[in-house]
Amino acid sequence: MNKKLLCAALLSGLAVAQTVSAQDFDDRWYLTTSAGFNLQDGSRDTRSAPFGTLGFGKFISQNWSLDAEFNYQNPRFDNQNLLLNPNRPLAGRAQNLNWSQYGVSLDLRRHFITEGRNWNPYVLAGLGYQRSEEEFDAFPNPNSPGQREDGNLAGKIGGGLQGDLGRVGIRAELAYRLDADDSSIASPDESWFGDVLASVGFVVPLGPEASEPVVDAPPPPPAPNCADKDGDGDGVNDCNDKCPNSVAGEAIGPDGCKVNIAIDLKGVNFDFDKATLRPDAVAILNEAVEILKRYPDLRVEVAGHTDLCGKDTYNQSLSQRRSQTVYDYLTSNGIDSGRLAGPNGYGESRPLVQTGQTLPECKNETNRRTELNVQ
Repeated sequence: MNKKLLCAALLSGLAVAQTVSAQDFDDRWYLTTSAGFNLQDGSRDTRSAPFGTLGFGKFISQNWSLDAEFNYQNPRFDNQNLLLNPNRPLAGRAQNLNWSQYGVSLDLRRHFITEGRNWNPYVLAGLGYQRSEEEFDAFPNPNSPGQREDGNLAGKIGGGLQGDLGRVGIRAELAYRLDADDSSIASPDESWFGDVLASVGFVVPLGPEASEPVVDAPPPPPAPNCADKDGDGDGVNDCNDKCPNSVAGEAIGPDGCKVNIAIDLKGVNFDFDKATLRPDAVAILNEAVEILKRYPDLRVEVAGHTDLCGKDTYNQSLSQRRSQTVYDYLTSNGIDSGRLAGPNGYGESRPLVQTGQTLPECKNETNRRTELNVQ
């Protein structure tokens, strides 16, 4: 099998990891160890053998874990297979020759965790490196037996169950490992081998388990007193209210009693030949909105004016647009249109400052205004 194609396929398998939303999970590093049985590919002419692993890893999200793992196995040549295949090369018929294999892998596991279930299944995909050390009969070379040492890309897929035993976890796993070993002496016609790995292992978290912070109960709220009460709803607390029977919406003084006040709603000025609100105009109108909301019986006329520049008919239209702008602002901020007279445009007929009617004398900001006139 082409090694580049194998690498691409295994990397595609690892790409199943996806970005997940942040959740609570145990993200401590852990050690892993396992023991199992390696069912060797029959093409190797080796006997199946036990193997062991040692590694470390951690959960990278609530359902995904990533482990780095070292493995070792030491199978022997299967002499029975050699006798049944007399056409095998002489190198493959040697007796009592050693064959060992070890490697590392990076394994990604997708855990299917259900709350309240102690044992949860998972699937895995891994990519790694396997090294083979194979002795062979090099007769008539006096240095016989010879030894072939070679490393290859390896991939792994499989699945298993992981359970919680309290302080440690346990894994039971079955996987298929593909070893891209194309330099075998005993099996020179093979370009890759597939081994089945069955194992049981332990997962040992490192460090103490995270505990939820202890949150102190909030202190009881203080008992209500007159400073927290407003029996007549006039905005003055009962401790300071000398007129506890006043009506909400009336003009109320700081002692809770009705007062007669004069309400001054300031004029809103505009830039030359403009009908759009300036920031200072918005601030003034916000004050007017608060006053009108506090006194629901108050009615005002929205009246627009211009300076003395320009023709009368144009200024009449400009003043109407200015008053309409203010009118729309008030109604869009909760003031009922029934409380507003207008909008009325008065053009240049009511200047506050007498100026000439030609530029630049006619340009006067005081005259370019919209007023809110109390009715």
